[in-house]
Amino acid sequence: MQDFISELKWRGLIHDVTPGIEEHFKSGMVRAYIGFDPTAPSMTIGNYVQIMLLTFLQRAGHQPVVLLGGATSRIGDPSGKDKERDLKSTEELDRNTEQFMNQAKNLLDFSPETPNHALMLNNLSFYDQMGVLEFLRDVGKYLTVNYMMSKESVRRRIESESGISFTEFSYQLLQGYDFVLLNRQHGITVQMGGSDQYGNITSGVELARKIDDAKVYAVTTPLLTKADGTKFGKSEAGNIWLDARMTTPYKFYQFWLNADDRDLPKYLRYFSLKTQAEIEALEASESAQQIKRIFAEEITVRIHGHEAYAAVQAVSALLFDPKADADMLKTLDRSTLVQVADEIPSPEIGAEVLENPVSILDFLSDKTSILPSRSEAKRAVQSNMISINKVRITDLGATVSSDDLLHNAFLMVESGKKNKYLVRVV
Repeated sequence: MQDFISELKWRGLIHDVTPGIEEHFKSGMVRAYIGFDPTAPSMTIGNYVQIMLLTFLQRAGHQPVVLLGGATSRIGDPSGKDKERDLKSTEELDRNTEQFMNQAKNLLDFSPETPNHALMLNNLSFYDQMGVLEFLRDVGKYLTVNYMMSKESVRRRIESESGISFTEFSYQLLQGYDFVLLNRQHGITVQMGGSDQYGNITSGVELARKIDDAKVYAVTTPLLTKADGTKFGKSEAGNIWLDARMTTPYKFYQFWLNADDRDLPKYLRYFSLKTQAEIEALEASESAQQIKRIFAEEITVRIHGHEAYAAVQAVSALLFDPKADADMLKTLDRSTLVQVADEIPSPEIGAEVLENPVSILDFLSDKTSILPSRSEAKRAVQSNMISINKVRITDLGATVSSDDLLHNAFLMVESGKKNKYLVRVV
């Protein structure tokens, strides 16, 4: 059994721990959980830090537990927020919960044949039949208001102009009681999470001690931030989602490829499954750009699969490889062309436009506005600047029709070396 805490230390994945944690993990197989409130329609790369924590836990021989916050997401966590969250509808939260479940199943080993297979639980099952009087009597009396107000996330909100509602104030009681029930019902002894959760997690440690006289532990990780100091979050602009419909595999791959060099050591240690020796050897022998390519391939394949990675490479070749030709373009499937359309200008035309052959000059100017006028289109063709589906157009009398469409929906136009368009039929 690997030393889990030592693994986290060299990866820089420890922010806070409670006393005795190292000895606890050396005592045998430990069950540890992380809670995920499905307040967004997909996990983000910030959530993936926690999934990686569970991955390293499982690889070290311990048992990871994913706790979906079907109940806590209905309340709203004040941690890390300057004002009250907008509450989501139960229907939206149920959809999000299902998506989080599916994503987690693809990222951890839930196979029953695995001795330390991952577990999936939902805290809605803890509370959907519990009355308010029962909760206040059996849980609320064990933590004082003074103790709850001492938590940074609560104190900051109380001191802010917006204040904090009783709904969000009670959040740490729910999260804390989760830990009590998980320990009582499943023998789970460690809760992990981001550093912004430390107050909520230690409330659970305290509740377990007071209610059941149980000894449980906490581990938190640093929040994932970029070199410029900005963080990843479900509502932050430019976030990286694990759902291919929200962040395409191509954009996902390009994010890592274009990452700030200063962030690379952190990303490798947080997200790569390579060993310490392998990562240090890579850093000593390769350029930053080559390391990014190696890492971007590893994480893209892990999140989106080999087929999606092959499509990413095809999109990259189509956009940047001067050797890309018509035969290569014809091999791309519809989903890959959709990714291409997300990366370059994509004028839209109605299907009726190409029912009959259209003059190349009219197509470039009137129908798509790729060029501002017929005269500009004429000069471009005469200068050998125009290609349709990677075939150079030299005849001013050339036409474009539905026969030229790729998958009956796309047509690639190039005007010079740098100006690429993917016309879409809608």
